[in-house]
Amino acid sequence: MKVLTIVAHPREESLTMKVANRFIDGLQDAGHNVELIDLYRHKFEAALPVADEPEWDAKVQHFSPEVTREMERMKSVDALAFIFPIWWWSMPGIMKGYIDRVWNFGFAYGNSKLHHEHVLWLGLAAADEKKLEKRKYDSMMEHYFNVGLADYCGIPSSTFHLLTETNSVNAQQLDEWLMQAYELGRNYGK
Repeated sequence: MKVLTIVAHPREESLTMKVANRFIDGLQDAGHNVELIDLYRHKFEAALPVADEPEWDAKVQHFSPEVTREMERMKSVDALAFIFPIWWWSMPGIMKGYIDRVWNFGFAYGNSKLHHEHVLWLGLAAADEKKLEKRKYDSMMEHYFNVGLADYCGIPSSTFHLLTETNSVNAQQLDEWLMQAYELGRNYGK
């Protein structure tokens, strides 16, 4: 399977990037092909310009060259993975901009849906599980990613996975997070 892995973190040496690299190791060890988009190094423009706003009455949509390239890239893969820090109980703005622009009307929803069988949403949260459960942020995020995005756009198998307390890194915890990321990659799509 070819898996497009989309990562968002401004720091190249961040825990998010380490987790993404370990996830990719797991994918490759399982025999998957990987294509990586690092949205910050890719300099992806998050703001939706007029060129990428859908024409609601048009039978065929036309988008900017950047978005058209990303749509073609998505068409060339079998599955998706998004790896990101949790900021304000969601993904970073650059990743939300990617969804806004690329998962557009006529491509990901409306008269056409995404063809991918699987998507993984791997979020890194500084909060602990009790804090996430207190106001049901954990279930809200799970519903948003699995139902509001994946199901709405036709992806039947969606998993939201959280690594928690990622602001207190010690060697043992780092090893556990990296092993979880590796196993998520190695067992992807099963």
